[in-house]
Amino acid sequence: MKLDSLLDGLSILGVSGRKDIEVKGLTNDSRAVQEGYLFVAVRGHVQDGHRYLASAVKSGACAVVVEQAEKEFGDVTVIRVPDTRLALPELAARFYGYPATGMRLIGITGTNGKTTTSYLLESIWREAGIRAGLIGTISYRFGGNSFEAPLTTPDSPELMRIIREMRDEGITDIIMEVSSHSLDQARTMGFHWSRALFTNLSRDHLDYHATMEEYFQAKSRLFASLGGNQRKEGAQAVINMDDPKGRILEKMTTVPVVSYGLGEECMVRAVDIELAVDGVGFTLVSPVGRIPITSSLLGLINVYNILCAAATAYSLDLGLEVIAKGVEGLAFVPGRLQPVQNSRGLSVFVDYAHSPDALDKALQTLKPFAQGRLITVFGCGGDRDKGKRPEMGKLAGRLSDLVIVTSDNPRNENPAQIASEIEQGIREAGLGRIEQNPSGIERGYRIVIDRRKAIHDAISTATEKDVVVIAGKGHERYQIIGNRRVQFDDVEEVERAVS
Repeated sequence: MKLDSLLDGLSILGVSGRKDIEVKGLTNDSRAVQEGYLFVAVRGHVQDGHRYLASAVKSGACAVVVEQAEKEFGDVTVIRVPDTRLALPELAARFYGYPATGMRLIGITGTNGKTTTSYLLESIWREAGIRAGLIGTISYRFGGNSFEAPLTTPDSPELMRIIREMRDEGITDIIMEVSSHSLDQARTMGFHWSRALFTNLSRDHLDYHATMEEYFQAKSRLFASLGGNQRKEGAQAVINMDDPKGRILEKMTTVPVVSYGLGEECMVRAVDIELAVDGVGFTLVSPVGRIPITSSLLGLINVYNILCAAATAYSLDLGLEVIAKGVEGLAFVPGRLQPVQNSRGLSVFVDYAHSPDALDKALQTLKPFAQGRLITVFGCGGDRDKGKRPEMGKLAGRLSDLVIVTSDNPRNENPAQIASEIEQGIREAGLGRIEQNPSGIERGYRIVIDRRKAIHDAISTATEKDVVVIAGKGHERYQIIGNRRVQFDDVEEVERAVS
């Protein structure tokens, strides 16, 4: 695309250099710049793209978009705009031909449940014969293609590129997890959502959002943005009314709301709920009738996730039979209370829980199924919200019989220091420290920094009556140590430990 066409209509403060040049690509990541690319220098939470202008030019950028033009770069065109963060999504949409236009966009936000809800929607859509693409925490998937997801919601250039590929493959519906970071950073600015879904809100990402109120306000932007032309297009909000923030979101949006939950006032709700070690069952109640629902997903949290997906499907006039078959067709979600089959007959689950509420729900779900002990292995990520560490320790200590504190993704922090902060909460819960291998010991906690050894210790002490939970990393197949990604997969490690 010609640069002048790309810039047409954009709010521009000044241009230095030629505008009649061909732009071959667009990125805000200086490491991804190739010959003929347009580089947009965005100020981020940690890094400032303006610091990497020289690197981008050296890699072949033909033009750069900046907020401040402190120097010239030879023949490279410099475009100055008021806010590069706001310019980026418009440039990306234009470069890829506004690929989301006319597609049905379903955005899911909330602290927990986004990924599972997206998998449930994908399964229901498949049962309905609708060609859907999925963009989320685990992967980006469409038409038989699957790519590992570095971010829950990609930056605008990558997001538009993926949607362009989906559109070219004949995808009509996009199911997207929408993170608070992406909403705060305007990555989805300009999207016309067909459905906006809210799962729940609890403590998370306070290393990025200063307060819970700021965190909620970021989430709420998805709902506050609904209206205008979207009202004419039939946009609706699907909201969990059992969460206190659901009532607030209902008042923040001008489009119709489909409510779900367990309360009798909810449009879509569950009655006669049965929670078992092999899944959940309940009767789905909706304005168009009732139907039995069975799923191999575990716990009350997944009843809510199923209700969210069912309410969305109902709002789009998908039949109850399609909903029930779609839910039943999803066996499990990677790293979400995922059972690990093994020859020893042990009950071992891998879960992504890395926030207090998620860990609480995971342990509350599995504790009733432990005829013996509930054994929990977990850590907390480095360079992230430190306040949740003792809180998660207290939860684990209160709900578990044996806790093994280990390393998660320590990043640039000392994993022993992170473990020590978790330990404060465990002690407050009343568990005592055990130094030796805990075989035969009923209650206590250990600190085993090496995650591989921690998992093997948990498996070696477990009996068929115990339930083992490996929490924190879920589907991830790596550990982030310093600035390196080291291959590590909790499921694979469990399988090695039981062999």
